[in-house]
Amino acid sequence: MAHTNGVNGTNGHASTRRPLLPGIYAPTMTFFDPVTEELDIPTIKRHAVRLAEAGLVGLVTMGSNGEAVHCSIAEKVAVTKATREALDAAGFDKVTIMVGATEGSVRGTISLIKESAKAGGEYVLLLPPSYFRGLMDEEAIYNYFVEVADSSPLPIILYNYPGAVAGIDMDSDFLIRLAKHPNIVGTKFTCGNTGKLTRVALATNAKTPFSEGSGYMAFGGMCDFTAQTLVSGGSGIIAGGANVMPKVCVKVWNLYAEGKKEEAFALQKVLSKGDWVLTKAAIAGTKSAIQSYYGYGGFPRRPLKRLDEVRTTAIKEGIEEVMSVEKSL
Repeated sequence: MAHTNGVNGTNGHASTRRPLLPGIYAPTMTFFDPVTEELDIPTIKRHAVRLAEAGLVGLVTMGSNGEAVHCSIAEKVAVTKATREALDAAGFDKVTIMVGATEGSVRGTISLIKESAKAGGEYVLLLPPSYFRGLMDEEAIYNYFVEVADSSPLPIILYNYPGAVAGIDMDSDFLIRLAKHPNIVGTKFTCGNTGKLTRVALATNAKTPFSEGSGYMAFGGMCDFTAQTLVSGGSGIIAGGANVMPKVCVKVWNLYAEGKKEEAFALQKVLSKGDWVLTKAAIAGTKSAIQSYYGYGGFPRRPLKRLDEVRTTAIKEGIEEVMSVEKSL
């Protein structure tokens, strides 16, 4: 199974595409004006640069954390374009951008991928289709991914997140089967199943900090199992918590990669404890944490609720320990 994820695409940019590197990626938040709920492009740009400065190797625009379901196609494209511009202007031209490009239909998804490519996206993250859940058997989902991959100008990362797709949970056999497609170059495991990640990483000879492997990428989907992903033979982490404590995520990763496993595991415990606060608090809570510690963040788009002061303070206090480490790095 040969995956050379810098060269797989079917467009003219394939040979110059930034490679997916082992390390930490953040699915970035999309920031809005608190009154009008219009995109806040300056804050989107500022956030992207802060994350790159913290040592992240890639960003994901318009993922679940980016409130993709609340944004129009024009807005999704604008966010990706602004993110690429900000990174390049700040000298982070090596930081890769992956784009959440899930639409309901094969046709709609391919169309959004093409628009995302024009805006500076280099890889796409795709959920299985789930609106017609009762009709989405394994064959329908398999055909969706293969048909999109056949026509996509960008390589595809499969996104296994049962909570977002009415419980569809792609198993390791299914993911390994899809990995045979030359334009499918990775999987993100937001299911938190490290056994599944281990099996897929093994079968695909996934890239790790220690080995180029086939180039296939097996991503943990939350930073609360960063060290565990490395133990499982994984390639990287795409985690919402990296919006708030990117340096701690990078530190855990680097400690393990440098062979300092005990130190990595000790710091992982602090990271896992803090990340659980953010996981429970969801998008509004993650934005409130960014507001508390970095002075920007704001609110999600309605119908997501704004948090009251009591809840905001509780989140701030709940991540105090991990944020004191973040500030010290």
